Amino acid sequence: MNTYMHNLKDTIQQLAKAQHEQIIAIRRHIHAHPELSFQEHKTAQFIATTLQEHGLAAQTGITDTGLVLHIAGQNPTKRVIALRADMDALPIQETNKVPYKSTVNGVMHACGHDAHTASLIGTAIILDKIKDAFEGTIKLIFQPAEEKSPGGAIGMIQAGVLKNPAPAAILAQHVSGDIPAGKLGFVKGPVMANTNELSITVHGKAGHAACPHMAVDPILIAAHIIVALQQVVSRHIDPITPCVLSICKIDAGTATNIIPEVVHLVGSVRTSNEALRDKVKEKITTIATGIAASMGGSCEVKLLEGYPATYNDPALTERTIQAAEEYMGKDQIQPVDLCMAGEDFAYFAQAIPGCFYFLGVQNKSMGIDSWVHTPTFNIDEKVLAFAPGLMAWLAIQELQHGGGGS
Repeated sequence: MNTYMHNLKDTIQQLAKAQHEQIIAIRRHIHAHPELSFQEHKTAQFIATTLQEHGLAAQTGITDTGLVLHIAGQNPTKRVIALRADMDALPIQETNKVPYKSTVNGVMHACGHDAHTASLIGTAIILDKIKDAFEGTIKLIFQPAEEKSPGGAIGMIQAGVLKNPAPAAILAQHVSGDIPAGKLGFVKGPVMANTNELSITVHGKAGHAACPHMAVDPILIAAHIIVALQQVVSRHIDPITPCVLSICKIDAGTATNIIPEVVHLVGSVRTSNEALRDKVKEKITTIATGIAASMGGSCEVKLLEGYPATYNDPALTERTIQAAEEYMGKDQIQPVDLCMAGEDFAYFAQAIPGCFYFLGVQNKSMGIDSWVHTPTFNIDEKVLAFAPGLMAWLAIQELQHGGGGS
């Protein structure tokens, strides 16, 4: 790293530390006022107003609640890099006892999107202060509805968020309750799984519970199907290939003495690639329909395809790791495994080279060690002292790269 870049890194780090308390306050405001997917109207207004207070004008109303902000440096058309944060919450009742606890009954920022948004606001403030120190343009995307399929990424792409100007690459961070606060996790290639909603409807013949021989019991059929489906992962998929199949809901029956006619099973299927998704669907259908027929019933299998697998461009990710090591130190960077959760950042990464990395927020000594999507999820806010500056640094470093992805 030359002296100029070293000095620029120091400047970014100082700016990030100086605004730490402000970014915490922003995060806490968003956390206390969560909004569900495609309902982020007050959140979007808060983001726009906060940026305006720093002299920054974002384009609003993209797919209703999305925002985009451009920070143009010297020679703004030379190269464009995009940064993305999501901003929706989840239908979860928060149980944390914190001053900034959700004020909305049954809604909570249990996936860290409040931190993602606050961090990207901080990144925007930093970049605006140093825009004379870099060449190119950095596009900041505040995306709605990551938690709902189809989410906000598709709509923003269709609205032209990756055009005028067109970014050469896109970066995003996601908090992780598994990684200690202050550390970052990276993986090259598939980083998040594709998501699929599984629905199985089992048909039998209704009857009296005292006369099961005169009925076809769909609950018994469903029970056999549930157990048998576990062999899809354990016996039909290569054991070193990540795959998850979970039946999460059973809906059947109306009384203790009635054998019902229909049972509904719903669940989730996660795989690391599209070909494996197709194979799993085929095996599920074969097993479920075969069992149902052999027991005198029938069934219908539906697999609703959700987000595709999120793929980290290897070359872009390697450059991002190197830049992160320069900013954080090599000992703060660690490899991580493919996560079987889903992410609609996948659509951005399909359109242009992308890198999706993990920001550790765990602090066991403070009791902050819950996984995302739980009512006790929280973050160690000390990460907000460096995360905004880190994204600014990563974007500036990528602006200097002349090529595309791998």
